Amino acid sequence: MDKESNIIVIIQARMGSTRLPGKILKDIEGKSMLWHVVNRARYSKNINKIIIATTTNKDDDQVEDFCKTHNIVFYRGSENDVLDRYYKTAKLWDADIIVRITSDCPLIDPEVIDKVIYSYLKNKNNFNGASNIIKRTYPRGLDTEVISFNTLERVWKEAKEDYQREHVTAFIYECGRMFKLYSVKNDEDLSHYRWTVDEEKDLKFVREIYKLLYIEEKIFLMKDILSLLERKPFLRDINKDVGQKEIIK
Repeated sequence: MDKESNIIVIIQARMGSTRLPGKILKDIEGKSMLWHVVNRARYSKNINKIIIATTTNKDDDQVEDFCKTHNIVFYRGSENDVLDRYYKTAKLWDADIIVRITSDCPLIDPEVIDKVIYSYLKNKNNFNGASNIIKRTYPRGLDTEVISFNTLERVWKEAKEDYQREHVTAFIYECGRMFKLYSVKNDEDLSHYRWTVDEEKDLKFVREIYKLLYIEEKIFLMKDILSLLERKPFLRDINKDVGQKEIIK
């Protein structure tokens, strides 16, 4: 761990989902999807704190209740201005470095999180952050972005369009001349795999993975899922026809 930096994971989470409402609290092997995301992130060797950034919407009282039940730090802010919610969360807890993961990725891999953090720490004098989605080589659902607080603050001040506020890092990717992100790539291109949860079929896929691999007090990793899919290739067909929702400008 970088002892000089306060590295905070911020997980954006809300009950409102157009394709699968309430998905973050759906059950997976006796625990909610959000619980699994937090639990898996805790296995990262480089982080100081995990915070859930939810909204002030009445529906998200359930997220607050979840956090209180499980002693998870949380912040409630704007529903649509996710960038503002993220920035205020980071500022409130004095973050030096922010790790962005989302609440619909219950297969997030702590080793991948650490790889992205390490990549930024090694290159932070020349880069604003690091990301494994610039050139996708990891399965969708292992998305990890790391940015400095100074970068987040600059984006918060300068991003003006609604879609730039709704998506925390959209402005960074658009303004490549202003920001430099270190691109983290896997040795093998696995970008054809879909391990995130947007629709019922995605949830069914994840539940099958957990049913076969989940053991309490232990974390299965990307390599374990890949090995399972080699042995049981029919699992890949469960959500193969689900499309990814794009950013609307």
